[in-house]
Amino acid sequence: MIDLPVPRFDSDLEEDPCKWGLLQNAAQRKIAALVIETFLQNGIKPIIIKGIAVARYYPEGQWRKFTDIDLAVSSSDFGRADAVKIEASNSFQPVDLHCELRHLDTVPWADLFEHSTVENIEGTNIRFLCPEDHLRVICAHWLTDGGAYKHRLWDIYWSVQNRPKDFDWERCLNIVSPNRRKWVIYTIGLANRYLDLRINDLPFADEAREIPQWLIRSLEREWRSTTRLQPLLLFTHDPIGLAKQILKRLPPNAIQATIDMDGSLDARTRLHYQIGDIYTRFVRAVRLRFHR
Repeated sequence: MIDLPVPRFDSDLEEDPCKWGLLQNAAQRKIAALVIETFLQNGIKPIIIKGIAVARYYPEGQWRKFTDIDLAVSSSDFGRADAVKIEASNSFQPVDLHCELRHLDTVPWADLFEHSTVENIEGTNIRFLCPEDHLRVICAHWLTDGGAYKHRLWDIYWSVQNRPKDFDWERCLNIVSPNRRKWVIYTIGLANRYLDLRINDLPFADEAREIPQWLIRSLEREWRSTTRLQPLLLFTHDPIGLAKQILKRLPPNAIQATIDMDGSLDARTRLHYQIGDIYTRFVRAVRLRFHR
């Protein structure tokens, strides 16, 4: 494993969350630089998404925790990148490797890469999505989880609040389908509703406030739930936990099903998305079972 300095848990740190956040952010940046450098040395140019990509928008001193490093690479590089990841798996923090952006976005990889930006962090040139693509992707990711993680709504809050002055809403919203455009707008609207994000200056402020009532009800029901969706394999020796997980899936989370089916948040019913989601997941499970 990479030998990184571990901050002391002394009284100064306990009494100064800002100092602790700064130390953690510095450690995470160093880890990310070491990971990216490994891939660059093998001729692979990944784009960091989520995690540290989001942390850049948080105010100084606030620590945005993440447990792995999400890297997206081109489909042509994925095989080599996976080999590098496996070879270096004992050398650094876990890496979640994505073959392009899969369900998170529909913009062609070449376009995303062309518009990506490079920042020098700890002496390493690290590539990120441009701010417009970044915001669109993190909105899709938050909705993909069914909005279960309310605290991650802060990712959207800070990404909008601290966006660059030349942020191009046309690129963010209008190079994807109308369905995906609304995903972004309504997620920003939710950040306004629950976190008081200022949106009066946004060109779609009125749309963002017109959040469908079913979406609000689904979110608040999910936030009240004490059961979080986890892989069923974790409960093979826990029948009570397994039963809770099965019940959690029936019916599927309406938000998650809509996003999984690339659906419209404005549709009058969720039922067809939920049925489609059950079928898709069943087919996927069968394929995994018989094509190992």
